[in-house]
Amino acid sequence: MNAETSNQNPFPTSAESSGGASGLNGEASRVRRMAQSLHEAVDSLEQKLGTSSERVMGLQEEYGTMAREQVRANPLAALGVAFAAGFIVARILR
Repeated sequence: MNAETSNQNPFPTSAESSGGASGLNGEASRVRRMAQSLHEAVDSLEQKLGTSSERVMGLQEEYGTMAREQVRANPLAALGVAFAAGFIVARILR
């Protein structure tokens, strides 16, 4: 082997190909900042979804209880409404 090829790395790293460690540090800090901002966005979204899902579960429980009370108080009316809704859906899907 000659002197030129013995000092060169056949598999250059990104630091060697970008011109030194300063380029790598700049890239690493940019990636770190981007990862931090994405992490904050995910945390914010998780908090919003958690609050929203709790609210939806509360509404579902409240309306479910109200619907059960209405069916117990008026079983024939509930049966009529269910039949009418089924009839309308059947007509739409036909």
